[in-house]
Amino acid sequence: MSTVLRDEGPSYDLLGVGFGPSNLALAIAVSEHNAASRGPHLNVRFLERQKTFGWHRGMLIDDATMQVSFLKDLVTMRNPASDFSFLCYLHERGRLVDFINHKTLFPLRVEFHDYFCWAAERVGDLVRYGTEVTAVRPVVDGAEIVRFEVHTNTGEVYSARNLAVATGLIPSLPDGIVESKRVWHNSDLLYKVDEMSAASRFVVLGAGQSAAETTALLHSRFPDAEVCAVFSRFGYSPSDDSPFANRVFDPAVVDEFHGAPPEVRKQILDYHANTNYSVVDLDLIEELYRRHYREKVLGVERLRIFQASRIAQLAETEDGVRVTVESLTTSERTVLEADAVVCATGYRPGDVTTLLGDAASICRRDDAGRPLVARDYRLLTTPDSGAAVYVQGGVTEHTHGITSSLLSNNAVRAQEILDSLLSRITAARAGEAGAAPADSNGRSTYAHAAVGVVG
Repeated sequence: MSTVLRDEGPSYDLLGVGFGPSNLALAIAVSEHNAASRGPHLNVRFLERQKTFGWHRGMLIDDATMQVSFLKDLVTMRNPASDFSFLCYLHERGRLVDFINHKTLFPLRVEFHDYFCWAAERVGDLVRYGTEVTAVRPVVDGAEIVRFEVHTNTGEVYSARNLAVATGLIPSLPDGIVESKRVWHNSDLLYKVDEMSAASRFVVLGAGQSAAETTALLHSRFPDAEVCAVFSRFGYSPSDDSPFANRVFDPAVVDEFHGAPPEVRKQILDYHANTNYSVVDLDLIEELYRRHYREKVLGVERLRIFQASRIAQLAETEDGVRVTVESLTTSERTVLEADAVVCATGYRPGDVTTLLGDAASICRRDDAGRPLVARDYRLLTTPDSGAAVYVQGGVTEHTHGITSSLLSNNAVRAQEILDSLLSRITAARAGEAGAAPADSNGRSTYAHAAVGVVG
């Protein structure tokens, strides 16, 4: 662990690593807090490796809609009066009346992405784009971590007392499959498709929403090509977005989930996996089935469904990819000569502790080796630290529930992190002045910020 203690350059109260929807929501919350002039003013900066704001650009299919209500935007769940809301965006764009007449809770994905870009531009002064974090080095004073030095690809070094790490999810490929010119992850779908002028056959691996969207797009975009959907189920399964099932995404559920025993958390995740994982909107399932049946009637089947199957072998050739599909029930094999294989096989959370290098040993972990995360989204360390690392995204699913990597709880989570940050900063500044303030229950606000931690 780095033990260098020095002062150089500006020091931030909070430095955000990554600037997707999670840290964008946090940046807006901080901006609104500072504008309201209540409590300590926060000096913050966010670092993003992309040149501009972007959210799953490779899957911004023209007719794809959001799977979450527009009311779960960047701000509404924590502050319905915020002028960063989706409705304010629509008003500014001159489409509010048109959207109301549309009678939907689910905007087009390209529209919601434009909303994100609109919001990101309004807090653009807080962000440094084209800046990738290469290392985070804790700075200690005695036995306590007092701040972090954040090194970047630009050669700049930032100093911050607290970090908010939200580096997103990493595309996941099946074991043994390597991405190449003809083998893609669906996150690059539109980039790759735009490079192709013609094709005779595609193979799409996966059974979730992205796989179904990919299959539908390729089937429409290439009217002379065969599209082969390969998945281990007998068919696409519908997502459960019924009212009671949707309660698993409620902000209050995070409290219950975080306080539950590990075995109960696993049960809850298993019970409600069909709200998010390997499931498809029913309208899209029915549309694909209509296409599949229509082609059977017409006698020209371009949409082929390989159900209860897997890719047994994959080999790139001079002209394409040779794919061997094996039936899980009969072991029968079918060899397909394809122009491209698209793996719509999901994402995995990155290990945020890798940013800390050797100092990652201070992070407390559970029996499965996963980081322990406090209710306020702080990594728990040994010893406890005056400097905090807040984490957002899939890395907290095991501690905070299925909503962690989704947009549903984004706005509320931003407020919870902000409240924790303000509590810790207020306590630290009061401590520097001689005494930590007490909250309304007479407890130190510094201690209060740690209530509900795991372990």
